[in-house]
Amino acid sequence: MSRIYFIVFLLTIYFALDVYIFVVVRSLLDGATPWVRRVVMVAYWVVSILAVAGVLMYTRIDPKVFKNLRLYITTFFFILFMGKVLASIFLLIDDLRRGFTWVVNLFPSPTDKFSTSRSDFMAKSAMIAGAVPIAAMSFGVISGAHDYRVRRRLIQSPNLPKAFDGLRVVQISDIHTGSFFNKTAVEGGIDMLNAEKPDLFFFTGDLVNNRSEEAKDYLDIFKKVKAPMGKFSIMGNHDYGDYTSWPSQQAKAKDIQDLHEMHGYMQWDLLLNENRILKVDGEELAVLGCENWGAGRFSKYGNIEQTVLGVEDHPFKILLSHDPSHWDAQIRPDYPDIDLMLAGHTHGFQFGVEFGNFKWSPAQYRYKQWSDLHKEGDQYLYVNRGYGFIGYPGRIGILPEITVLELKSV
Repeated sequence: MSRIYFIVFLLTIYFALDVYIFVVVRSLLDGATPWVRRVVMVAYWVVSILAVAGVLMYTRIDPKVFKNLRLYITTFFFILFMGKVLASIFLLIDDLRRGFTWVVNLFPSPTDKFSTSRSDFMAKSAMIAGAVPIAAMSFGVISGAHDYRVRRRLIQSPNLPKAFDGLRVVQISDIHTGSFFNKTAVEGGIDMLNAEKPDLFFFTGDLVNNRSEEAKDYLDIFKKVKAPMGKFSIMGNHDYGDYTSWPSQQAKAKDIQDLHEMHGYMQWDLLLNENRILKVDGEELAVLGCENWGAGRFSKYGNIEQTVLGVEDHPFKILLSHDPSHWDAQIRPDYPDIDLMLAGHTHGFQFGVEFGNFKWSPAQYRYKQWSDLHKEGDQYLYVNRGYGFIGYPGRIGILPEITVLELKSV
């Protein structure tokens, strides 16, 4: 019942914004020909009606029959809604000005009365302001969702054994197969990854959004990843089925087990609070995989004490841990011998600006380390921006990433 109330509330707000903006659109068309006015007005309401109809039909759509239709509906509605909200903010500012002017005009004044008519400039500004997020978010879906970028960084450490000098490591994170809508593009990203010829491959969690079945159509694509020294993976917060309902705890546990087996099918060595030792020319490197552990409200399945068992004395350790907040909360203060931690989780909020050394994203107000390479003392953290997306099926400014790290001994 609460879902019905929410939908009614949302559509009420949407309809109110529609009417509010339509009054302004109609006024801006005063000088247009009757034919243009008719076309614009009909198009305006047809688009809005389609968006509302999609929301009303959402729960009746079988996602197994119409696989991505629900995604298209929510995206279409969300983009329109955000455009109307921004346009309405501009109109509201102008209406507040008009209201203040009306009050001022009530008082006797030796000067002429001020105009309380709507500002043509503000009306046009509102339409432009509403069009900008609609255009940007549409472009983010069409172009940004699968615009994979290879980011290369150098990791230098005196602890790295000489036998591993020059090791090429590739990392991806946050695949979220349940959000994908372009299988060809996803496969193209894996081709880009393999072209980097990595020695090691790491996946740092969130293979799915909610359920293991989301990954089935993509297993053979990710199975193509090639890394001769090993392919290792961990679980992210979305991989435990915590954000959906289950008929029983047994059903949830079975789904998690199915997801574990999918990692095996892809020939990814899933690390569940455990570690592996890599040996080259008599020297060793430890790969540690901790289950999801996030500071604050996020799930804490990880057990770092168990994860490091048996490798305490190894000279160089790489930790896979999904949530970057783990680094400051436990790793840096308690495990200074973990040389490199690889994380994901933030997606860079899938929105922001990156230009040269300048980076901005709303993610930075939630996470101290939200993307790229960080160093404290001799310890490194790399936060991958994510391979996929969730919620909004696109990216604006913060593009999907394939990370290439070269390890050098100094």
